[in-house]
Amino acid sequence: MQFNKELDARGLNCPLPILKTKKALAEMITGEVLHVLATDPGSVRDFKAFSKQTGNELLAHQENTNEFEYFIKRK
Repeated sequence: MQFNKELDARGLNCPLPILKTKKALAEMITGEVLHVLATDPGSVRDFKAFSKQTGNELLAHQENTNEFEYFIKRK
């Protein structure tokens, strides 16, 4: 999937991946896609809730051997 910006949140625990994602999205324009890499297993739940609360669309997420990838579209 194509994206405009990438955020490496690997090695960070809750709530840091979400906080860094929020900051990165604030620097982007509507319609751009942020690619986030994380290792926190709780991030799956956190990113779903974050997207629902903020209106930013979680386009896709997947797990690859203890690493999680998210694609979030800026509202």
